[in-house]
Amino acid sequence: MNNFKQKNRFYLLFIAITAALGGFLFGYDTAIISGTLSSVKSQFALNAVMEGWFVSSALVGCIGGVAVAGELADRFGRKYSLIASSTLFFISAIGCAFSASHTELIAYRIIGGVAVGMASMLSPLYISEISPAKVRGQMVALYQFAITIGILSAYFVNAYVLHLSESLTSLNSGGLWHKIFVAEVWRAMFGTEAIPALLFFAAMFFVPSSPRWLSSKNKNKEAGIVLAKINNAEIAEKELESIQIAITNESEGSWSVLWQKGLRVAMLAGIGLALLSQFTGINAIIYYGPRIMEEAGMQLSDALGGQVIIGFVNVAATVFAIMKIDQYGRKKLMLGGVTGMFLSLLSVGIIFLLGKAEGTLLLIFILTFIASFAIGYGPVIWVLLSEIYPTKVRGRAMSVAVIALWIGTAAIGQIVPWMLETLSPSGTFFIFAACCIPVPFLLQTIPETKGMSLEEIEEVWQAH
Repeated sequence: MNNFKQKNRFYLLFIAITAALGGFLFGYDTAIISGTLSSVKSQFALNAVMEGWFVSSALVGCIGGVAVAGELADRFGRKYSLIASSTLFFISAIGCAFSASHTELIAYRIIGGVAVGMASMLSPLYISEISPAKVRGQMVALYQFAITIGILSAYFVNAYVLHLSESLTSLNSGGLWHKIFVAEVWRAMFGTEAIPALLFFAAMFFVPSSPRWLSSKNKNKEAGIVLAKINNAEIAEKELESIQIAITNESEGSWSVLWQKGLRVAMLAGIGLALLSQFTGINAIIYYGPRIMEEAGMQLSDALGGQVIIGFVNVAATVFAIMKIDQYGRKKLMLGGVTGMFLSLLSVGIIFLLGKAEGTLLLIFILTFIASFAIGYGPVIWVLLSEIYPTKVRGRAMSVAVIALWIGTAAIGQIVPWMLETLSPSGTFFIFAACCIPVPFLLQTIPETKGMSLEEIEEVWQAH
């Protein structure tokens, strides 16, 4: 029996890690742009508005990706929709590396954004539906962990490619190699994403379809087989029965169901929390970290090194969240994290206001913000969005909330350069701090979901 349970855990972990590769690519694609920003801005003579568009163009693609992902997930399944997103990641990476013009580069960034948008919804959704209740928080949090690993990997790749470019500067060989790795090194940074995209594509063929999606399509035998591999035959039979009862009691999976009385609170809370996750400034630091640090007097090479440190802290804090999310619960972790975020952002604003933004001091407060986000908001938002909606409409419901998240991200990507120039760094960080204040009030409208099956959570909303 113990050997069987060990095989169950290994199989579940393999599935979760494979699906979480979508998160790795999400993080990688999000952070890789930080190393390309200065070079692309210089090469194409971008003003503040065009710089913002270069960043936010991918985020506009994200919104489109999420918009189609919900429908695709509910109609064709989570697995094959993730395979489609991996294909788009690869196309974007190669396209950006060989773009002949700024317009073409933007077009491929939008394609990459569609891939990120799809993965950002589909990966946590898939992991949530395939994981047992007692470890679902940890399994879904692996998605956020993969995002942090992707971000950290992108920082390392940017630093390495920049170092490689500098070491090859003396070689005047010309040709495509010189263009990609020396003259226009941003091309190499973008092109590296093709490698994890191919790995994600191949690995997804070795995981099963979501048992809850299979059951919603009356493929209960296949759903039972998947559940038995994750749990055991006895538990799988009970869980399948519970899933079937829940699906039978659900309304048909139409868009109008999302705004019925019972689900309306869940929808509005999810949308609000998703928007505020971006308005608190996390991606402003991911995208514009080097620029913010340069404004504090650090050189570009030092700023990129600071980004690597940020990446390490992000990973370490997320590991803590993974270990504790099923013990402490979702709401307690998020409340603790958002409190730390508020104090950190307030401190960063104050030191900029007082003109004391020395490199080390600024980095310390940015690190406490990153750690606070990674402990609370980072993993918890994906767990909550993936588990609080009914099975038949889970893909569509989650897509609405994640669209709100990416609208917030796109807005931040577009306006941060303007905010830094017009409102100053101190004003920018004070606004981010203010956006932390509504979070505790929104959390009061959501039940604590730790240890509850997806069907039990559904019953809570039906009781409303």
